[in-house]
Amino acid sequence: MTHLRHRKFNTKDTYPEQKLDNDLCQAVVAKGGTTIFLRGQCPQDLDTAENIAGNDPVEQTHKVMGNIRQLVEECGGEMGHVTKLVVYLTDVRHREAVYRTMGEYIKGVFPVCTGLVVVALARPEWLVEIDATAVIPD
Repeated sequence: MTHLRHRKFNTKDTYPEQKLDNDLCQAVVAKGGTTIFLRGQCPQDLDTAENIAGNDPVEQTHKVMGNIRQLVEECGGEMGHVTKLVVYLTDVRHREAVYRTMGEYIKGVFPVCTGLVVVALARPEWLVEIDATAVIPD
């Protein structure tokens, strides 16, 4: 990793009552390069805008994180360049499942991450939306 990840931590230590294992940090100092700002990614196909079938938060999160990975790679980056994630949930009871699934995509990356519970997303069937920022180093 070329970016400085300040005060790294793992959610299994900060939320021991939950079954989480996400590598995060308190701040990222991005070194040079190109910044990629992604719009909030939802559980839909990037090419057809079709929603995935079902209301499973794990399945929706896999699609959202897959979209993030695909877009970062299409812009010339990789998941290791992700510096910030913002997670929007419609139900706090989905937090553990969503964060556990998200953690599969950011193992060893240590982005900063903020989570919010909102009343609703743009479509009522969406349970999770995640936006991301990545910096491709020079």
